[in-house]
Amino acid sequence: MRIRRTLLSGTAITALVLSTLFAPAMASAATPATGRGHGGGGGPVESLLASGLQGASGSTIGPDGALYVAEGAIGQVTRIDVHTGAKSAYVTGLPRPAIPIGGAIDVAFLGRTAYVLVANVGDDVPGDDDVPGDSVNDVDGIYRIDDSDSFTVIADIGDWSLQNPPPPDIDFFLLRGVQFAMEPTKGGFLVTDGHHNRVVKASLNGDVRLVEQFDNIVPTGLQTIGRLVFMAEAGPVPHDPATGKVVAFGLRNPQPRVVASGYSLLTDVEAGACGLYAVSQGDSPGIVDPGSPALPDSGELLKVNRNGTFSVVSDGLDLPISVSFKRDTAYVVTLEGEVWKVSDVSSAGKHHRGGGCAGNGYHGTW
Repeated sequence: MRIRRTLLSGTAITALVLSTLFAPAMASAATPATGRGHGGGGGPVESLLASGLQGASGSTIGPDGALYVAEGAIGQVTRIDVHTGAKSAYVTGLPRPAIPIGGAIDVAFLGRTAYVLVANVGDDVPGDDDVPGDSVNDVDGIYRIDDSDSFTVIADIGDWSLQNPPPPDIDFFLLRGVQFAMEPTKGGFLVTDGHHNRVVKASLNGDVRLVEQFDNIVPTGLQTIGRLVFMAEAGPVPHDPATGKVVAFGLRNPQPRVVASGYSLLTDVEAGACGLYAVSQGDSPGIVDPGSPALPDSGELLKVNRNGTFSVVSDGLDLPISVSFKRDTAYVVTLEGEVWKVSDVSSAGKHHRGGGCAGNGYHGTW
């Protein structure tokens, strides 16, 4: 079953609102599958690290080297051992959303302290009163994790958005926006809002300010490198490959410039050992309702090249949503509740012109 009408309207976080988020959970066993590989032994090797996640979205590598994944549907952040795939609850009891996307939607660390971005739990979301255990005080914003079942709101981004709506030409109706991804920065976090089409900065003392307002480009994942901010764009319907972009801008004078384009529905951007990488959720079915998913098994892990193009590292992924790196290994989280481990990422295309760290990919300094 597909969601026929999105809650994100014309500025949808396209292909992210899926009924698959509410599908029955898969078995929790996380036995690694046989590596898929490419080219008969050459290039990256993919294996299934974990499955059975519910409403999986943002992810990060924690200070202990484990992978942490936000499971919005159950109000939890889950720790996954990157060697065995064993799962354990890191924090529980976070607010849950009334719609298929939201709740705990991203996770990040400052030192050894975890912070969780929570979205779509405010009272402006239709059906919010029907969520079991829901509180009228649920906040769309950033939560500091104090213990395995306790947390503190440090930034109410939803309330700030309510008081500071986007320009009239932005088509929106969720007054608190839809916060999608966060990235640590000096003094706090940068946060994308894929409904209000902007990036804000939330400080650790609760202050929120606008960094940049965009038109209908649907900002998604973030990565900071030095003074530069890299941002993925899913792009508007009909999700032409040309509108799937990675852009870069500075915080002092944000003027985004295109770094690379050419793949549909980019949902994340991340730095790896060999450069900058992005995730494409997959090929768009064409003219569809906002919020419709990409075609199954058409997602890709991509390498960003200096000439403004992408190179495919891994393909055939089923609705990937985020990626995290530990040295030369990528961990791709999918909306199907799986985590795929892609080893030896830098070997992708290394025997071909433009591939590998010696090619034209973004690496070293940006």
